[in-house]
Amino acid sequence: MKNNRAGGFITSRGYRQAKARGLSPRCLRDTVLVERISTVHRDNYSVYGVRKMWHALRRDGIDIGREQTARLMRLAGVSGKGKGRSPITTRKPGVPDLRPDLVEREFKAPGPNKLWVADITYVRTQKGFVYAAFVTDVYSRRIVGWALSDSMRTEALPLQALNQAIVCAEKTTGLIHHLDHGSQYVSVVYNERLAQHGIAASTGSVGDSYDNALAENVNGSYKNELIHTRRWNDVVEVEIATFEWVSWWNENRLHQSLGYRTPTEVETEFWNQNRPQGKIKIKANA
Repeated sequence: MKNNRAGGFITSRGYRQAKARGLSPRCLRDTVLVERISTVHRDNYSVYGVRKMWHALRRDGIDIGREQTARLMRLAGVSGKGKGRSPITTRKPGVPDLRPDLVEREFKAPGPNKLWVADITYVRTQKGFVYAAFVTDVYSRRIVGWALSDSMRTEALPLQALNQAIVCAEKTTGLIHHLDHGSQYVSVVYNERLAQHGIAASTGSVGDSYDNALAENVNGSYKNELIHTRRWNDVVEVEIATFEWVSWWNENRLHQSLGYRTPTEVETEFWNQNRPQGKIKIKANA
């Protein structure tokens, strides 16, 4: 049920209970919104702060101000969650890294599948460490490839994430793939796969986190929003939860850098505005 006077969403039962208590119009509206805020916060991994909560409520058609959102979040007992520092998983390669820096900290792209970034992080479980690799599209912030493994070998982890990204992309020729100096990314097999698909490898300065900041931001969000919220048993448990988190990140999470939109919305808008010109072929029914 949506109640315009209350300015938000509430169940029929909740509305009747609030009204039966004889609350003033403002208290009634606050009660309704506090319930809604609690639900939105819980449904988004309990990480939304005031700004994202405000945008989420307005997307739901709720007329509310930012300061009011902050006040009601305090009443609801919820708050945002800041990012922690990401662990270092980079292993120095045993051979010189001759890849150029084609990005120079300008993490911007004119469209999807123009610039990808990648990095690795780890998860501590009761049965040992699990490593996670992510490939992210810079334009939409969509995670286009990911993989988990109990090993950091190139064949078992980052290459698998890269393959997933390549399969999902319609076109990769001319794409730039920005990486760190880890031995997993300097390997011959990894760079051969990039070359096979017309992808140019790029890397920044050694030991400079800002040169791959966007990828590290994804790692930090992953650890903060999912991994640090509980204890993990094994790789299977982490993999299931990561699949759900990646789906949420791509389809539901509001990204400040995208104007509080989702990666899916940004890519859909781009393709709607940049549809290929020409005749549309219609297949005859069999």
